[in-house]
Amino acid sequence: MRVLHIEHFNNGWMNPVLAFGLSFIGSVLGLRCAVHAKTSSTPLGWLIAAAVALGGAAIWVMHFTAMLGFSVDRVPIRYDVPLTLLSAVIAIVVVLIGLTIVTGGGNERVTLPFGGAITGLGVAAMHYLGMWAMRAQIVVEYDPALAALSLVIAVVAATAALWFMLHVRGLLMTISAALVMGIAVCGMHYTAMAAMRVHHGAATTEVDGVTPVQLLLPLIATVSLVIAGLVIVVGLAELEVAGENRSASELLLRTEGGVMSSTDPATLADSGKQWPRLPN
Repeated sequence: MRVLHIEHFNNGWMNPVLAFGLSFIGSVLGLRCAVHAKTSSTPLGWLIAAAVALGGAAIWVMHFTAMLGFSVDRVPIRYDVPLTLLSAVIAIVVVLIGLTIVTGGGNERVTLPFGGAITGLGVAAMHYLGMWAMRAQIVVEYDPALAALSLVIAVVAATAALWFMLHVRGLLMTISAALVMGIAVCGMHYTAMAAMRVHHGAATTEVDGVTPVQLLLPLIATVSLVIAGLVIVVGLAELEVAGENRSASELLLRTEGGVMSSTDPATLADSGKQWPRLPN
């Protein structure tokens, strides 16, 4: 059975660069949502937003954006829509499970590797389910060593992502962490794709499913709306935090040696404390 040629960069570097860019943006949003989850009195909403940003945009959308550059000897390729959507649900749910485990207050030495393993294996399941959703007149096999390596990369990348979500604070560190996460996610994807071996399949008159472009166009519209919504929500939260920090700084500047001026009753009332008057 003749092995068919696989092309992963059918559109040059456009698809991998775009895929990395989307993974980076999703990682930045996911990390910022995780930061707000740690300080919020109702963290579940922020954790769900982080799971959507990381599992949905940084991982799932990255996968199918990269797949636009995939071709097999001019064989028509289609995708099963229900299985493709199921792979998106898996990506988001496993990230949410991992986040819930590591933010649950347990021993990090236990919860981090446990959550990372569940999340990483779930991400790998998303990838291979997404590949299984592919419909074409071909037979797909995988090199066991490279497939196993892709699982290892997925677990390590997921563990690193969860660690970043626990420890990253500032914007510069968030950007640096998102760059690492984007490289790791793309590395896992292309390692798994390198494990593929494709042969001619049974001839059929028709292959069911939608084309990659038909799949991606509504996907881009949906994800763009979700990302725009997350950017607005995160931006408003960042502005609120900045305002609180500015108020705290002003309060500190008005305090001298632990004594607050009595000429500022508004600040005195906000402090909730009875400060002694300064001598006239």
